[in-house]
Amino acid sequence: MVIILIIGGSASQKLAADVAKELGETLSSLETKKFPDGERYLRIKGEVEKDVTVIQSTGFPQDEHLIELLFLIRTLKDLGAEHIKVVVPYLGYGRQELRFKDGEAISAQVVANLIEESGADEFISINLHEDSVRDFFNIPTANLSAMPPIAEYIADNVENPIIIAPDKGALGFAEEIAEILGCNCTYMSKIRLGPDKVETRIVDVQCDFDSEDFDKVKKDSKVNIDSVNGKEAVIIDDIIATGGTIVNAIDILKEHGARSVYVCCVHPVLVNDAVLKICAAGARDLASTDTLRSDVSSISVAKIIADALK
Repeated sequence: MVIILIIGGSASQKLAADVAKELGETLSSLETKKFPDGERYLRIKGEVEKDVTVIQSTGFPQDEHLIELLFLIRTLKDLGAEHIKVVVPYLGYGRQELRFKDGEAISAQVVANLIEESGADEFISINLHEDSVRDFFNIPTANLSAMPPIAEYIADNVENPIIIAPDKGALGFAEEIAEILGCNCTYMSKIRLGPDKVETRIVDVQCDFDSEDFDKVKKDSKVNIDSVNGKEAVIIDDIIATGGTIVNAIDILKEHGARSVYVCCVHPVLVNDAVLKICAAGARDLASTDTLRSDVSSISVAKIIADALK
């Protein structure tokens, strides 16, 4: 039997432990600390197996967690690991996959190159902000979806939901959850009313499903804008940072008579009092996955990671 060693960086230790438990595999012990001058120290305790899975998100503080990840990969190779799967549930610097302005660093490419050059043999992430980030790697990659466990949370906590994407970019997430739950979804769109005036509206659509095999929903079926009236609305997004977009969405849904508003996301970046702002706006609950540690990380992605590692 092949023994797979699971090792979690300091950003993802609990998640790594949960993945190891799901798989029934060995969890390695790791010692990390910071020297007085700010440099990182890392020591892997115990024997290193030939097959190792490293789990480490690279959220805030991004630089520290990224350096630790690179140290981990390189050290494991030096200690005899032959195949290293690197699981980065949340990829810091992953939102700049293009040079939007002249002279900008394509940070996602730089990070991908560093991970691969350190010795990674496979790369796995969860709901990358852009799937095209995988093109920067020359090793096998996977971009997992956290929508199934989020859908399970919604099924357990919300009756008769309508899934809301706060913008068209998040519509794919809303469609995926709606398909799992067999419910309606829609999205919000910014409508330009004039040179200096933009209004966000609920779009009068059902789902715009791209899936050709989704037969149970008729393509021509419409969700009237007033359909949120009296419903349990669930806003879904991949990343919540400042929370401004979500607060705006909550206000609009309440104006249209939503009985309650829940908020779910994959990656809880949550800066600048975002949790307080969202709750003060009237969200009944705010829940995220544990790709990043936060006060609202109540939905585990351990099983989808474990399934991908089998």
